[in-house]
Amino acid sequence: MSQEVTLDIDEKAEPERVPEAAIPVQSTSGSGISDKAAAKPRSRTKILLAAAAVLLIAAAAATGYYFFVGWESTDDAQIDGYVNPISSRIAGYITNVYVDDNQYVKAGTLLAQIDPTDYQVALGSAQATLANDRATADASQVNIPITSVNTTSTMASAQADVDNARAGISAAEKALAGARAALVQAQANNAKAEDDVKRYKPLVDKQEIPEQLYTQSVETANATTAYVDVAGASVQADQDAVTQAQGRFNQAVAALESARTGPQQVRIQQSRAVAATALADKSRRAVEQAQLNLNYTRIVAPVDGLVAKRSVQVGQYVVPGQQLLAVIPLDDIWVTANFKETQLKNVRPGEGVQIFVDAYDRDYSGHVESIAGGTGAIFSLLPPENATGNYVKVVQRVPVRLRFDPGQDAEHRLRPGLSVVPKVNVKILQRVDQAER
Repeated sequence: MSQEVTLDIDEKAEPERVPEAAIPVQSTSGSGISDKAAAKPRSRTKILLAAAAVLLIAAAAATGYYFFVGWESTDDAQIDGYVNPISSRIAGYITNVYVDDNQYVKAGTLLAQIDPTDYQVALGSAQATLANDRATADASQVNIPITSVNTTSTMASAQADVDNARAGISAAEKALAGARAALVQAQANNAKAEDDVKRYKPLVDKQEIPEQLYTQSVETANATTAYVDVAGASVQADQDAVTQAQGRFNQAVAALESARTGPQQVRIQQSRAVAATALADKSRRAVEQAQLNLNYTRIVAPVDGLVAKRSVQVGQYVVPGQQLLAVIPLDDIWVTANFKETQLKNVRPGEGVQIFVDAYDRDYSGHVESIAGGTGAIFSLLPPENATGNYVKVVQRVPVRLRFDPGQDAEHRLRPGLSVVPKVNVKILQRVDQAER
């Protein structure tokens, strides 16, 4: 029986034509039972083989379905990265260039040198101006208390002068009053003396009184007349003294009014001190700017990366904002994958990604970092206007940023612009979505 089964299998595997002479002649007597018994094992084997083939095909189909349906992939993807332009912040002549294209540099590496001579001179001038302005500010601060003390003493002195002048006016007025009283008395005495002369004249002529008495009366009249003149002069002098005292009083009052402006003078001095301090601060800022400009003569790398697009040369005159070269940070690269909008149903940030890099024929692991806020057409230079003309529906693509997992590119072989084929694992989200349904 086993030989017949083997023969059946071999015939099925390698169908060859058997010569008729090799076919045994079956007898008609008693052979029917034997043929039926041999046919049963062959039918059972065929059924088992067919069932196994169906199971294998189903398993392969299920595996393929599970593999391909559980991933979203696109070949519209490339590695992206920042290109940091290195520009000059000041004007000057390039004296040295220390790097070349495709050279890897660390952050802080000196890339180029601008002639620092002019900026060193500017820094020295700014420092000298700062020293002068600081001295002026210090002197202004010292003058504030001096002005305040002088103002206080001047006010006190002026007030005392006013009081003295007022007292001098009072004394002069009193002296004037006394002089006027003396003048009145002198005038009265003179009038009496002249009356005596007039009365004694007829009597002396008649010799009724001694001539000596008459002579005395005349002398007395002359004396009283002179005293009247003296009293009058004294009155005039006292009047002038009153006028002078009034003038001194007015002068003292004016000096007091001037002294009363002392607080304003103090505030003016304080304002001058503030202005001097502000000028010193401005000069200090100028020194800082001059120091910055001197530092800017050293052009250094802002990040670790690869030098590219070097255009600067020794002896070249550069101006602020002029790009000299670029540095590409290879430690900060990602993949921009433009998935179809129909592929984003189960794509979420954080999902695992396999990234196949064409250049190295190798897979890298990563994850979905973010999904763009709009399709690529929205951010194009000429976005489509679907409200005009004939509308044709086109499946849009949405940029998705994929981030490489760290530690896979220690040799910095990955470069922006390389083509990749990413596959996003969406199996878990599909199962969650099916469970929610």
